[in-house]
Amino acid sequence: MRDLKNSVAVITGAAGGIGHALAQRLAGEGVHLALVDIDEPGLLKVERDLAGAGVLVSTHVVDVGDAGRMEELASEVLRRHGRVNIVINNAGVALFGDVEEVSIADLEWLMKINFWGTVHGVKHFLPLLRQQERAIIVNISSVFGIIAPPGQAAYAASKFAVRGFTEALRHELAGTTVQVSTVHPGGIMTGIARRGRIGAAADPSILEKESERFERLARTTPARAADRIVRGMLRGETRILVGPDARLLDLIQRLVPQRYWRIIGPMVDWKSRRP
Repeated sequence: MRDLKNSVAVITGAAGGIGHALAQRLAGEGVHLALVDIDEPGLLKVERDLAGAGVLVSTHVVDVGDAGRMEELASEVLRRHGRVNIVINNAGVALFGDVEEVSIADLEWLMKINFWGTVHGVKHFLPLLRQQERAIIVNISSVFGIIAPPGQAAYAASKFAVRGFTEALRHELAGTTVQVSTVHPGGIMTGIARRGRIGAAADPSILEKESERFERLARTTPARAADRIVRGMLRGETRILVGPDARLLDLIQRLVPQRYWRIIGPMVDWKSRRP
């Protein structure tokens, strides 16, 4: 798909961060938008920001982890826009804590949004995408879908799951009209860390420490991330690395898959989070 003009794109997690930036970037390409998030005030702000863009924008307050609500969403978007050409499963949350510190409930909450939200987006929109001459699915994983730092077992598990699900889906849809891409952003300057949760048995100070670490390491703006993702979509890239840090970490993991953390840990000053 070389020209996105007049396509209809569904973007989850659209109220902020990469989702908001993608909405702005795609509107600039002449793409009509169905913006999805659980944050209604945030969605309305994005809608106001896009006023005058010359595209149809609809907003949908949805918990992507709710399978029934996601099924309703597909029908809503079809009624409002008449078709769907692009689905970007971007919604995600963060959870901090070692395996011993996070509860089963913590893990279920995270997986419901990060992984099952992606599954719901694919399952309920794929039949609509199949009806189009050309269509695109973009699932946002993470650099933590390539490497797995200590204290990030839950988040990494969800993003490795998104990666595996998307790669298998891509192989299944090879030769069809539906293009599938996995995105691995590095550190993007968003509020995901500060909006994250800590494990049930974790020290409350972890959230502030991890947020400060994330903000220190994040170097790519949401606008630059969105531009990279859209360029990758237009080029038909199946694996889109976002940011120089993502490219470097991917290379190190490939070169020394069993020992990569001995190199990466000291590089990012990943010291013990315990008091």
